[in-house]
Amino acid sequence: MAGSSLVLSDDSTLSRLDARLYAIEKVLALLSGLAVFSLMLLAVVSVTGRNGFNQPLPGYVDWIEQAMPLIAFMGVAFTQRDGGHIRMDMLVGALRGRALYLVEFITTLAILALMILLVWGTWSHFQRSFDFGSPLWSRDSSMDIALPIWPAKLLAPVAFSVLCLRLGLQLWGYARAFVKNDAKPVAIPMIADAATQAAMEAEHVSGHEDA
Repeated sequence: MAGSSLVLSDDSTLSRLDARLYAIEKVLALLSGLAVFSLMLLAVVSVTGRNGFNQPLPGYVDWIEQAMPLIAFMGVAFTQRDGGHIRMDMLVGALRGRALYLVEFITTLAILALMILLVWGTWSHFQRSFDFGSPLWSRDSSMDIALPIWPAKLLAPVAFSVLCLRLGLQLWGYARAFVKNDAKPVAIPMIADAATQAAMEAEHVSGHEDA
């Protein structure tokens, strides 16, 4: 994918695990994109119903609430793998070799610690909403058409768990690169130079990007 980072691969176990997790992340990112598209269709139906038939789509806001976790969370691991999240590269971009890998390892470890706490917190939040003994297995529901809220609450710990797996693989990659002082480390996003970025963007636009 065109972007500011480049992820290399080889025939190592780390690279194979990276490719398998990346396939899962692509599916989750696709679901996120479909959620955005679905909200667009719902908006068209709701506006058409309101203006044409004086009958907007029932529970439009409820469906938006259900889709928001899909949009907000399901693509975070995919973006992390490709190094697409916004960050300050003024310092890190000036580092090379083991110094770069050490700084990236420390910052990635800090992110992983935070995400583990978020998995724990969001899972607890889901458990407070889910109940096998309640109607639709839900202790709470949306305001308008009473949709169960636990499916939306479940998406957050699922997405964050996948992100934790991605961060764990990247920690492995940074540690491996640090030990070997590898000039071309695998399974971690490396900042591409201007020429490489231009080539990646041209390849992406032309439609011949490798899977």
